[in-house]
Amino acid sequence: MITPPPAPRKRFGQHFLHDPGVLARLVAAIAPKDNDYLVEIGPGLGALTLPILEAVGHLTAVELDRDLLPHLQERCAALGELTIHQADALAFDFRTLAVQAPIRLIGNLPYNIATPLLFHLIEQLIPPPTRVLDMHFMVQREVADRLVASHLHGNYGRLSVMIQYHCRVERLFTVPAGAFRPPPKVESAVVRLRPHTIPPVVVSDYPQFVHLVRQAFSQRRKTLRNALRGLLPEASILAADIDPGIRPEKLSILQFAQLSEQCKTLDP
Repeated sequence: MITPPPAPRKRFGQHFLHDPGVLARLVAAIAPKDNDYLVEIGPGLGALTLPILEAVGHLTAVELDRDLLPHLQERCAALGELTIHQADALAFDFRTLAVQAPIRLIGNLPYNIATPLLFHLIEQLIPPPTRVLDMHFMVQREVADRLVASHLHGNYGRLSVMIQYHCRVERLFTVPAGAFRPPPKVESAVVRLRPHTIPPVVVSDYPQFVHLVRQAFSQRRKTLRNALRGLLPEASILAADIDPGIRPEKLSILQFAQLSEQCKTLDP
């Protein structure tokens, strides 16, 4: 007899996917193959874990909620080899899983950690040599909007710039609230992130680029001259052929890269 599943926990942001049609579309999008090194973040009750494990016979998972583990392990016992790391994904070192081969990341990300988790993943896995082949995540629709937004769109921000610098982003399909138990108050969307072989813009000092983008969006309603005060003078912004009076959200990734290069021209 399989251990009964515990009730979803609000503090973990748990909304368990149960819609078979959505699951089928998600598995088809991932298209798992026998030799794939798949890592699932937040397997929950195993809705995605089971069909993936059945397809490839092996899967690694990172799950914070220890109360879910007995139910998950019992459901998956006959399907293949499931390795579970009971850990907080925000603190977990995913590099330890990708020592010998790049990994493919999948998961239904809890709404309350999706954005910081995405930053955590690109910091650990994307910088060359890349340690991740692709990522398929279900996220809050608002987060998906930000991931794919251009500088001409209102959802554009720091997350857009940094993810798009590292990855090609595709929004695959929208998921209604009713596909989850309990249903959230918002819709979700499935996104695919594939690391660029070569970044779309030239950045010679990556830490400086990260710092500049973070500062620019720390007070996004300010003009560029005020948002970058203390980091880049107005003359340097003008030297990059950019209007200091516009807001950071109007800058393309290329323009952020150009501003980052301007930092190198300043006296130490």
